[in-house]
Amino acid sequence: MAAKQLKFQEAMKRLDEIVALLNNNELELEEAMSLFEEGLKLSAQCEKQLKKFETKMDQLMEVNQDVDE
Repeated sequence: MAAKQLKFQEAMKRLDEIVALLNNNELELEEAMSLFEEGLKLSAQCEKQLKKFETKMDQLMEVNQDVDE
């Protein structure tokens, strides 16, 4: 599922699903490892998106300050 780039909210929802699945002690080790790997990739994707959003917000705030002056 992590092969395509998910929107932030979709990625967070999938991360929640993965956490719930990993908390299930009935998973096979291979499946748990696969889910863990997917979760790491999604986490990195979310962090990258958050940094992008933060940069954009900083730029917008800077433009707004320039207009106010």
